[in-house]
Amino acid sequence: MLNLALVFLGGGVGSVCRYLIGVGWGRLGIRFPFPPTFAVNILGGLLMGLFIGWLALRSGADQARLRLLIGIGVLGGFTTFSSFSLETVLMIERKAFALAAAYAVSSAVFAILAVMLGLFIARKAFA
Repeated sequence: MLNLALVFLGGGVGSVCRYLIGVGWGRLGIRFPFPPTFAVNILGGLLMGLFIGWLALRSGADQARLRLLIGIGVLGGFTTFSSFSLETVLMIERKAFALAAAYAVSSAVFAILAVMLGLFIARKAFA
């Protein structure tokens, strides 16, 4: 039950942070060609790398709880792209280059196709 609470609390914090970046992006009138999700994904990837690197150098009983709270919770709530990026990097580090490329490309392509399919179905069903 504690594990679920850690992920739940961390996810809430990460989601609020993502929302606030989007709000701030709009209020500041940033005219970057990509939406704020781009910045969140890049920042989330950087933070995931820093966190996992730091966690790997640490020892202690709280390591698993920190991974749940920060890695899965906060950074997962902030952007699932950070988790996706970590999984891809781990495949690359294992020298599974073809698998990493297939995973990265198919994740993006199928996620976009799934959104398109969902929009198509919703427009037909709820019109």
